Amino acid sequence: MGRYVVKRILLAFVTAFIILSLTFILVKLLPFEKPVGQEAERLAYYDKQYHLGYLYRLEQETDKYGEALYKVDGAKGVTYYYYQVPVLEQYGRWLVNIVTKWDWGYSKTIQPNVSASKIIMSKIGYSIRLNIFATLFSVPIGILLGIWAALKKNTMTDHIISTLVMVFISIPSFVLISFMLKIFCYNLGWLPSTWPSDMAPLATKIKGYILPVFCLSFGSICGYTRSVRAELCEVMESDYLLLARTKGLTRRQAIVRHALKNSMVPIFPSILADIIFIFGGAMILEQLYVIPGIGKLFVTALTAKDYDILFVDMAIFTTFGLLAGVVLDLSYGFIDPRIRMGAKK
Repeated sequence: MGRYVVKRILLAFVTAFIILSLTFILVKLLPFEKPVGQEAERLAYYDKQYHLGYLYRLEQETDKYGEALYKVDGAKGVTYYYYQVPVLEQYGRWLVNIVTKWDWGYSKTIQPNVSASKIIMSKIGYSIRLNIFATLFSVPIGILLGIWAALKKNTMTDHIISTLVMVFISIPSFVLISFMLKIFCYNLGWLPSTWPSDMAPLATKIKGYILPVFCLSFGSICGYTRSVRAELCEVMESDYLLLARTKGLTRRQAIVRHALKNSMVPIFPSILADIIFIFGGAMILEQLYVIPGIGKLFVTALTAKDYDILFVDMAIFTTFGLLAGVVLDLSYGFIDPRIRMGAKK
């Protein structure tokens, strides 16, 4: 089991390395996007790229590296020309900068000349809080609805819950929040129409969580309801539960002591994966509700072609996505002792 855990973790990091490497190379093959801002800000950005090893700074013009990206008159009448370093050489220096200095580059448009990792760290807290609240809200409600539907199997209650789950599980969170914004924000005026600022009153901040948390957790609630109902119905029809009833246990005792415990075995790994994978599924929702998290930042960086920020964002989404898959696989072996991942026959 220990060997399998190490193998899966190493494989996840290798996969993340390949994904990020391909992303870097493919993005760098695109035409160079010049920075925005005043002359001093643009010069500072080019100098940072030069010191990171992504640009050449020459004292004379040449056609060896293509067209000059920038020209500036330096001290003592010297003119400097900035040229782009070949992509593979940039890739090597990018890896060295990350490993030796943990330097992921600098923003060129969103916050010119500010470290990309610093910008990400200032935004990541919003996404963490939002998705943790959504998980805490969706898990108990989804499990309780699934148990209720299973206990009322083939009754009107079960049919209503199953039908609603089937219909609403297909509604994306960004469609739902658009609908909720129109009703509760613009028509009724009960909730803020955008994410409250950090200086807003506490009551306004709490109201600001209601719409995004509900819309983000809506799909998870439907998923948990459907999974718990299916697992619990299967367990309740098993032979060992019938044996427990014949030994004198009431239906309630058999369900609480045996059925619920065994039906949760395939459910808990998905809950753990959702807790780990707290950054997924909120990109468009953050954009629509103007939440200053890394999901909105990803869309903004992609639109503004701020590639250094895009790389850090991609690293976070990729790493946590792969980590969620590892936790999902390994949790089966820890929750159910009958399962041993990687064991030899």
